[in-house]
Amino acid sequence: MTIPNSSTPLLPRGSTFVTSSLLWKGGAILAAAGMIAGAFGSHGLKRRSGITPEGLSAWGLASHYAIFNGLALLVLSMHPRFSTHKFAGPAIAGGGLVFSGSIMALVLWGQRFKFLGPITPMGGIAMIAGYIALAL
Repeated sequence: MTIPNSSTPLLPRGSTFVTSSLLWKGGAILAAAGMIAGAFGSHGLKRRSGITPEGLSAWGLASHYAIFNGLALLVLSMHPRFSTHKFAGPAIAGGGLVFSGSIMALVLWGQRFKFLGPITPMGGIAMIAGYIALAL
């Protein structure tokens, strides 16, 4: 078995954009945003008119995904090889932001942001692609 190195496809090193510091900060912000959103969902969102039980459930899912992806980025930022992966970190961060953010926007402003419905799965696909890229 060959150990992947800097010449392995999809595992380039030395990216000028992706740094472990950027992943760390992005992960911390995404996890904190998920925690804040979860707290708002538990305490403030219930009082808002027009929020259904399905909306509260979707909000909880979005906040959990933000937290989990934020934590994953924190761990990823410490990995010696994957912390500079050109695709995985940005895909996980961007996908998590699009996925969670679009769900939250749909819960809060459903009809006004109805166009985000088809965008939500694209965020999920980006997250999944980022995790799969780590396995290649």
